[in-house]
Amino acid sequence: MQKTLLLDRTAWDLVLDINGNIACATEPYSVAQDVASAVRTFLGECWYDTSQGVPYWQQILGQWPPMILVKSRIEQTALTVPGVVTAKCDFLQFENRQLTGRILIKDSYGNESEASF
Repeated sequence: MQKTLLLDRTAWDLVLDINGNIACATEPYSVAQDVASAVRTFLGECWYDTSQGVPYWQQILGQWPPMILVKSRIEQTALTVPGVVTAKCDFLQFENRQLTGRILIKDSYGNESEASF
């Protein structure tokens, strides 16, 4: 099992545990958080693996693509997260130049959770 650093839901920044150490998330929340991180990543943004992320610059931003295309790209990216078996983007909204949404995911243990972005 890979470890995931726990991120604050509002600031998307590291969280400390009660002892002052960097906190780690546990499953199934860690999988949902990893999915949320993956879909917030722009394709090419990760210098160590430029194939990760959603093609926001290439196919979405400034182009007004069909929502079905955007949902599809987000779901495809969610499925690249280790342990994710199914991903369904059930809510997507463009408002005030910001894309927000929710993905329903199922992991390899059968746990169902949601990731918001």
